[in-house]
Amino acid sequence: MGQMLSEPVTHKETHSLGSDAYRVGSSCMQGWRVTMEDAHTHILSLPDDPSAAFFAVFDGHGGEKVAQYASRHLHKVVVRRPEYEKGRVSEALKQACLEIDRMMLADEVLKDDLAGTTAVSVLIRDGTLYCANVGDSRAIASVGGQLEVLSFDHKPNNKTEVERITAAGGWVEGNRVNGNLALSRALGDFIFKRNEEKTPEEQVVTAYPDVETRNITKDWEFIVMACDGIWDVLTNQEVLEFVRTRIGQNMEPEDVCEELMTRCLAPDCQMGGLGCDNMTVVLICLTPGGSYSELVARCAQPLPPGAATAAAGDSDTEEDTNCLL
Repeated sequence: MGQMLSEPVTHKETHSLGSDAYRVGSSCMQGWRVTMEDAHTHILSLPDDPSAAFFAVFDGHGGEKVAQYASRHLHKVVVRRPEYEKGRVSEALKQACLEIDRMMLADEVLKDDLAGTTAVSVLIRDGTLYCANVGDSRAIASVGGQLEVLSFDHKPNNKTEVERITAAGGWVEGNRVNGNLALSRALGDFIFKRNEEKTPEEQVVTAYPDVETRNITKDWEFIVMACDGIWDVLTNQEVLEFVRTRIGQNMEPEDVCEELMTRCLAPDCQMGGLGCDNMTVVLICLTPGGSYSELVARCAQPLPPGAATAAAGDSDTEEDTNCLL
């Protein structure tokens, strides 16, 4: 878990922004950790493609430099990819994650840095949502009050992850890559990417993401993106209910983000366990026509019958992904 403070830093850096299509809140908090290593991005209209919105959460480890670099550059790399220009957005997201690794390896400051970061990103364009995930930050959505899982965690003990790790010369010990890293895909972490006989996709730790695609319908209510400091404490369904209840009470999205982090913060961190991590939350409320009050009214309605039961399969492993698809 790393070194912890004697008291948590509970100051929250909070932002809000909106358009005719979205009402967005974000907040991040250092918590019990000695440093803040998270970063995030929210852009309602990309400069190089005004029809697209981009959101991302980066959970850094070993330092903040890789997460900060990715938060400033990933969206730019995606849009300038040739695949993106041809409308192949999923492939553009995949190749952009590999490209940003190459960019950092060419950077004099970052190439020898031991840090890495998760990267969960959502790009929305022409009514289609693309969610690219590297690591164990996560994104979910509420669709008519029902849980829609948008990403699945990359953990070293997932079957396909173990197979790649061992094939590249690594091993899994204590559910960690080489007994060290608690996730199996990341940007950066170049010490795990040195097998010259393997492609970037095949390295012990790879930056290659999974991409989920969804068509956004009128039933879509909101999207929650957060680092594992949230998901280690609450399940997908619990986060959905927490957020939906507060939107239904006419709470502003940024205030919901702050309350969610406060809910997940551990009262003490003597054991360095759950609720002791940095925390970042981005809440994207879908408001076609710019009416947040309409979304508030929808979320004020009780969850549909069987919603909790339907979420019994609420899961975050790659094996479960394969079962669901």
